[in-house]
Amino acid sequence: MHIKLARIDDRLIHGQVATSWSKASGITRIIVANDAVAADPVRSTMLKQVAPPGISAHVVSLEKALRVYRNPKYAADAVMFLFTNPTDVLSLIEQGLPLTTINIGGMSYTQGKQMINNFLAVDEIDINAFKSLAARAIELEVRVITSDAKLDLMSLLQQKNII
Repeated sequence: MHIKLARIDDRLIHGQVATSWSKASGITRIIVANDAVAADPVRSTMLKQVAPPGISAHVVSLEKALRVYRNPKYAADAVMFLFTNPTDVLSLIEQGLPLTTINIGGMSYTQGKQMINNFLAVDEIDINAFKSLAARAIELEVRVITSDAKLDLMSLLQQKNII
């Protein structure tokens, strides 16, 4: 399996992912990796239906995402992994998913989170996961669309006096 893009975006498959990111990364498959989303049959079905033509979409648990990655059946596939949060990314990396760059495109505000910019909100759990990812020398780049300039997430958190 060739991982072309790993992206955190709690909207998962939507217009930007379906158009610009899928084209720019040249993928043939999208894997949404999240236990809660995989357990929700309605949301799972809807996400699979909005995948761009020619790109298969799968919504799986974290455990299954790792199994799929390791399955030789998918060795030739060009894949985009989509996550809702950095904790899930960290969990899979700790279990052997080889990611070197994480694109962060959107994390919605909910109670207990603070806004970093107009599309990213984090809480202590997110911050700790991002710190762990950065400590592993994983690039954490913030971009909503492909044409945006890359911003380093850790620098952004420092500028906002969050870390």
